Amino acid sequence: MVKRTALYVTLVAGAFVSVFPYLLVALTALKTPRQLSGTEPWEPGLPPTFANLDRVMHSGFAGYLGNTLLMTAALTAGQLVFTTFAAYAFARLRFRGRDVLFWLYVATMMVPSAVTMIPLFLIMRELHLVNTWWGLLAPYLLGTPYGIFLMRQFFRALPAGLEDAARIDGAGPLTILLRIVLPLSRPALGTLAIITVISSWNNFMWPLIITSGDDTRVVTVGIAGLKGSIGVDPNQMTAAALIALVPMVAVFVAFQRYIVRSVVLTGLK
Repeated sequence: MVKRTALYVTLVAGAFVSVFPYLLVALTALKTPRQLSGTEPWEPGLPPTFANLDRVMHSGFAGYLGNTLLMTAALTAGQLVFTTFAAYAFARLRFRGRDVLFWLYVATMMVPSAVTMIPLFLIMRELHLVNTWWGLLAPYLLGTPYGIFLMRQFFRALPAGLEDAARIDGAGPLTILLRIVLPLSRPALGTLAIITVISSWNNFMWPLIITSGDDTRVVTVGIAGLKGSIGVDPNQMTAAALIALVPMVAVFVAFQRYIVRSVVLTGLK
């Protein structure tokens, strides 16, 4: 009983530390400037106000949300399509240098993304894609090493006998992939989709570098841009952060089992 109590106390303390920053964001976003200066950060403002949220939405932030939704949808679709084809080729097709090419590609996960930002920007500049949707999407649209690794591990775990039976019936690689492998891969595809949605929504560095206009600006860059020349308006910035946070919290609560499953797929299989 003592050990169980100590375990739950530790878990509750860890959960509180994790949730407390988000609670501060919500509390600050629903306070007036006078309430913010007259109360402790963890005290709610009474009565709560939604004026900060309304002011943020009427300052162009709604357009940033639309841009982020469009970017997230495009990247998720691209990841699911191109990653699936590449992973199936690495898992099932036989060609010279397959394993060497795969592990060289996966090894790029060891390179920090900040190292490749300048070369990517120079490439986009030479292609005249700076501040365009193509420049924003290009580095991630055709798949990522993590996504290909995740799907390859899942494909390799599927029984090869199913594919052999399909080949006996005259099915080619594309037919096998579309009609046999993909219907069995819905859990892995769901996992990849959720991870892509979260990473795309939270992406900050590349959109900050490659975009400069409101037509392609996303929420993370929009929140950073709320800092004025005089200083930071805590109410406005936390209101914008709260608006950007709500969709991701909803996605996590609804699909958290897929996120946990991604660890199982890549770690055990």
